[in-house]
Amino acid sequence: MMNYLLPLKELTLARFREQLRQPEVLFWVFAFPLLLAVALGLAFRNRPPDVIHVAVESGPRAEALVADLKAAGGFAASVLSPEVASEELRTGQVALVVVPGDSLVYRYDPTRSESRLARIATDDALQQALGRRNPRATADHIVTERGARYIDFLIPGLLGLNLMSTGMWGLGYAVVDARRRKLMKRLLASPMRRSQYLLSFIAARLVILAPEVIVLLGFAALAFGVPVRGSILSLAVVVVLGAMCFAGLGLLTASRAQTVEAVSGLMNLVMLPMWVLSGVFFSSAKFPAAMQPFIRVLPLTALNDALRGIMLQGASLASLAAPIGICVVWGSVSFAVALRTFRWI
Repeated sequence: MMNYLLPLKELTLARFREQLRQPEVLFWVFAFPLLLAVALGLAFRNRPPDVIHVAVESGPRAEALVADLKAAGGFAASVLSPEVASEELRTGQVALVVVPGDSLVYRYDPTRSESRLARIATDDALQQALGRRNPRATADHIVTERGARYIDFLIPGLLGLNLMSTGMWGLGYAVVDARRRKLMKRLLASPMRRSQYLLSFIAARLVILAPEVIVLLGFAALAFGVPVRGSILSLAVVVVLGAMCFAGLGLLTASRAQTVEAVSGLMNLVMLPMWVLSGVFFSSAKFPAAMQPFIRVLPLTALNDALRGIMLQGASLASLAAPIGICVVWGSVSFAVALRTFRWI
């Protein structure tokens, strides 16, 4: 056993030192996810409701309607000629046009969500101004709960994305680069086993994993108050399994590639669908039902679901058996196939 572990230890240290000597690796592992978190967190931060822009066509009671909307609050209303009002609606400068008369006419585009909301809010405000009374008293209770914001949804997705990108690029590129520079040809003459060489890449990846996760989650907690409601141990288990899953995929894509261009194309082919479909920046439930079986078995979808389950819902590992199992299967099969198909030169 010691004869097997000693070469693995030395190879792992060599892989780890290679990573530390590459500034671009440190940027993509640590700086890039933080920059994405800051940019998207600020763009989708909690803020007051948007002002509803409404045009009232010139005509009887037009000024009175504008006054009623301004008194209700939350509206930016003005009287415009029919031609100008139509132009502003067409160009999106207003969400709704009100045509005054014996009965109010609302002109809007129902395919625009802001127009549908503007129609409901405008009608409610004007009906209230005309004397409508609600049959039952109501009250608003505004809630801004941590865990329901966009930034809370985003951070687990960014963590999963980072585990995928660094796992695949960090390992796949290093393997192909060593093959391209004929370094593997020298190692082929040593008594080192193929499994020791490949496992050293995975072990080095796990060494840098802890600071990578701590930096991102620590920043998210301090800057945005992103919660971790589940067990830290459960989160650590899922992170390690996710990292090993994508390390296996990275080794598989690099097992036979001869050039950097070839491995880059293979990795983009593998990762691009998951960038789009696996719910990193928005829920994967938005895609058609026919695509859901395919999306659910993608490793990044499973990893993101498990991370969000632990961080936002406090889920246990037992309740996440399905996504965890998907990650384990992808990682195990990928590493086994990579071990069989790997070529030194």
